[in-house]
Amino acid sequence: MTIIGQDYKPSHPELFKVNFQSGDYASGLFAKKDFKAGDVIAKIEGSTTGPKRYTSVQISKLNSDLVYMNHSCSPTAIIDIEEMVVRANVDIPKHGELTYFYPSTEWDMAQPFECKCGSTKCLGPVTGASKLSAKILGQYQLNKHILDLRASG
Repeated sequence: MTIIGQDYKPSHPELFKVNFQSGDYASGLFAKKDFKAGDVIAKIEGSTTGPKRYTSVQISKLNSDLVYMNHSCSPTAIIDIEEMVVRANVDIPKHGELTYFYPSTEWDMAQPFECKCGSTKCLGPVTGASKLSAKILGQYQLNKHILDLRASG
């Protein structure tokens, strides 16, 4: 019998816990301590360049616990590519899930999916920023490359 996550080696054991679940993309990343809105949760390290994948944030594939951050249309965290950090978007309590808004980093998703985040702002299909209106995108903090791509049209 295979145990889910048995070969997992945490990159930030003092900050996060991965809740491994069976099923495609069912695992999640949870805080091991409280974070206040605006706090830097973690630096983005261990990244490598490579092809677009479901574990990428447009500029690179992450080689850390951060790959377990799920999408939410009401995200608890922000991936800041300019500063190469993950920052708390809201107060995140210990044991709270860390999520981010995938279109904030993804122009055209490699694996679009139907969102089931349960937020009152839920978009339904998540395909990337290129498919969203300015009104919707205006509700989120977007990375510079997404703003630049929108401006170029």
